[in-house]
Amino acid sequence: MSNPNVETVTSTADRIKLGLAIAAFVAGLAGFYALSNSPMIARVGVIIAGVVVALVIAWFSEPGRRLIAFGQDSVQETRKVVWPSRKETVQTTMVVFAFVLVMALFLWVTDKTIEWVLYDLVLGWK
Repeated sequence: MSNPNVETVTSTADRIKLGLAIAAFVAGLAGFYALSNSPMIARVGVIIAGVVVALVIAWFSEPGRRLIAFGQDSVQETRKVVWPSRKETVQTTMVVFAFVLVMALFLWVTDKTIEWVLYDLVLGWK
């Protein structure tokens, strides 16, 4: 179903802001590689600074605010997930292993049966 209430109008100022945000992120990555002789803490700091500056710039544009709100909603939905217990995870893993073992055995028997029929009965090779 289509949603008729969706608006995709973006102003030129928002486009410029998003371009600057992308440029800040890319500058952080470039700084990471440009500082290859520096300590790792400085290199990671440059990446973090680039991401923070990009998020701040994006926050001031409408598409950026929508993207950040989407990310926050995604985190909230992930917290609502009921994760399986250790016992359920182990049991499910054992079922999968058993199924794989049974299928491997079935395919091996099928392969050997077809090999026996073709080579021994049909072609007469021994």
